[in-house]
Amino acid sequence: MSEERFGEFVLVRRHEQGHVAELVLDRPKAMNAVSTDMARSISGACAALGEDRDVRAVVLTSTHERAFCVGADLKERNSFSDADLLRQRPVTRGAYTGVLELPVPTVAAVHGFALGGGFELALACDVIVADRTAVVGLPEVSVGVIPGGGGTQLLPRRVGAARAAELIFSARRVEAVEAGELGLVDQVVEEGRDREEALALAARIAGNSPVGLRAAKRALRLGQGLDLRAGLEVEDAAWRATAFSGDRAEGVAAFNERRKPEWPGE
Repeated sequence: MSEERFGEFVLVRRHEQGHVAELVLDRPKAMNAVSTDMARSISGACAALGEDRDVRAVVLTSTHERAFCVGADLKERNSFSDADLLRQRPVTRGAYTGVLELPVPTVAAVHGFALGGGFELALACDVIVADRTAVVGLPEVSVGVIPGGGGTQLLPRRVGAARAAELIFSARRVEAVEAGELGLVDQVVEEGRDREEALALAARIAGNSPVGLRAAKRALRLGQGLDLRAGLEVEDAAWRATAFSGDRAEGVAAFNERRKPEWPGE
């Protein structure tokens, strides 16, 4: 396994087998509160991962024992002028869109607190695996703002408009079991197993065609919110991007020869 650090607070681990990378939030003294520097580092790490054709799946993890991420660094923001806050906005927004726009499947491994921007980082992933200690929520209206890392758009796409409205307007925190029942997270696992289970899921995903994975994710994301006819056109374009690829030829050959495919990735 190789490691690469982006700034002081973000680490990327590339696992030697399985084509899986970890995007690690590593600001334990602040429970991974997202400062300006940390946001910039998340963006940089996502840019590097997006360009790495060897990576087929990314897992978003945390080094803090009791928190995934507690959201924006409000201590830093307490010192901001209005002009400072305005200057910070594109930097922090870049962190959330960086995760959201990763071209490969992403899995969040959540334990402890995932609140505000921390939950929005998880929502930006395709799948959320949470252990039983997880507590999630979007409490921004309780401090005078709104979810600004994609929460008002990503949460209703997960749980529906009315449920998202209740959660955002009430600013309430939701513990793991209820979060699983409401669809706020996708899997609830035993305490301490979120990273292990997320990495195992990512490894299963990464065993599939890299061309197929990227095209499937593109179709899923671009098709959201479209009517059925338009969505099917998005799907057809993604299908055409895979149908004449080396991966498709190898996949069909491997199936007929009853062997494991060796994906060319093109």
